[in-house]
Amino acid sequence: MRLFTIMAIAALTGCATEVPAQVSGVGASDAQHGRLLYETHCGSCHYEKLHTRKSTRIDTLAALKGEVARWSLQTSRRFTPAEIDDVAAYLNRSHYRLSK
Repeated sequence: MRLFTIMAIAALTGCATEVPAQVSGVGASDAQHGRLLYETHCGSCHYEKLHTRKSTRIDTLAALKGEVARWSLQTSRRFTPAEIDDVAAYLNRSHYRLSK
């Protein structure tokens, strides 16, 4: 029922009809939610060039998630493991493009 409702709303509002993996039960990270979390809780200290510098320790998805988890402790909000995955998914999609 929930999936049908989401698809109906998307169709009526002209949105893409692709169902996010998280809703369809695959359990994938939500990069859009990660972007919102990043911009709200991380963006005040970070800037775009931070993620594009040549000297980085982040060379795997696991390393990226580890850094997000480590730095999330500096925010005013405690991130859940799912939120850490979401922020990492956003950063990977927007900056790192890691495959492993």
